[in-house]
Amino acid sequence: MLTTVPRGTKDILPADIGAWRYLENTMRDICARFGYEEIRTPIFEHTELFQRGIGDTTDVVEKEMYTFTDRGERSLTLRPENTASVVRAYVEHKLYAENSPTKLFYIGPMFRYDRPQAGRYRQFHQFGVEALGAVGPNIDAEIIILAVTVLQSLGLKDLKLKINSVGCPKCRPEHRNRLQEFFKPKFNELCKDCQSRFDRNPLRILDCKVPHCGELSVGAPSLGECLCEECSSHFEKLKELLTSAGLTYEVDTNLVRGLDYYTRTAFEIQYTPLGAQSAVCGGGRYDGLVKEVGGPETPGIGFAMGMERILLALESQNLIPDTNFSTDVYAICTNEENFSLTFKTVIDLRREGLKAEFDFNGRSMKAQMKQANRYNAKYVLIFGEDEVKNGKVVLRDMLNSDQKEIDLKDITTILKAEVQNNE
Repeated sequence: MLTTVPRGTKDILPADIGAWRYLENTMRDICARFGYEEIRTPIFEHTELFQRGIGDTTDVVEKEMYTFTDRGERSLTLRPENTASVVRAYVEHKLYAENSPTKLFYIGPMFRYDRPQAGRYRQFHQFGVEALGAVGPNIDAEIIILAVTVLQSLGLKDLKLKINSVGCPKCRPEHRNRLQEFFKPKFNELCKDCQSRFDRNPLRILDCKVPHCGELSVGAPSLGECLCEECSSHFEKLKELLTSAGLTYEVDTNLVRGLDYYTRTAFEIQYTPLGAQSAVCGGGRYDGLVKEVGGPETPGIGFAMGMERILLALESQNLIPDTNFSTDVYAICTNEENFSLTFKTVIDLRREGLKAEFDFNGRSMKAQMKQANRYNAKYVLIFGEDEVKNGKVVLRDMLNSDQKEIDLKDITTILKAEVQNNE
């Protein structure tokens, strides 16, 4: 239908933009404090980037991507996440030749064919942070602290930080063997997707959303039992750094995240009042992704937050500040002869940096005053017939209803001073 948005998408109307700007400004401010710079990547990429980067056994690649063939017979995909795109840009533009680590953040829309529900859409928005070029757990701790700082700065208090180590290519073969031994007797009970993952990537079985597969996974061998010395040391140091920064965390050995590129550190932040859909942030380390995309061997770590989910949390706790749009001055003119003067004055005020509006439809004085109230105008200029003949206009303060006559030539000077004094 032409008058409804596609399922899983949502219009962001002018009344909602203030909340989005508040959220984005908070994120940008904290990224600046931590030394992260913004990057913007294309909304679609070559499909292979996500197949190789995310992993062809993940739900994202197998079920959720919006993929199409363009007129040049190239397979392209609307980005389902942005880490792979950031890494592609990092390699293509040789950002690794600059100061290390490279610390980046992004804000933008992503696309996944998923079942729409509260705070989850098929076109959704993510804020994410990526740090490339630092190998130790120090950057892991900084990334996690940045994520927590953003959420706390927004006023969210009931946060639960979960961390885990998902090992590295050294430890995973042993864990893979143990998982296959564990699931082999249960193979026929697994869903078809997990049966196909049994040989390709049994770790993905632990991330299956089918409830029965989750029940079958209870008691499965954890990666923590198989960590090599380097991964174990990395994880212990991360816990030490988080504790020293005053963060409370829970080690969750079942936390594997939904993307194949993660190595060592994986983490998730939950906002418990949201209930079943409580995860508001997730991320981890991806030391092999840059090389997989075609760049030099480079460590990396990052996270992403679903912005709709965070706004839902803020709304539920009345944490979004008043962001109603207001205008500095509304110009009222009921005499057609004075309209050109009114129009010129509004344009001059805008050029001087003031937010100014006027009536387009020649309505009555009463109707225009109502319109001024809808615009939350701080002041009203009334171009009355008698006042204009005398080189004057009426300036009305909408907060206290005081009004006075001022000279036409002084409008800009007086209004700029009045608005500045009342900010």
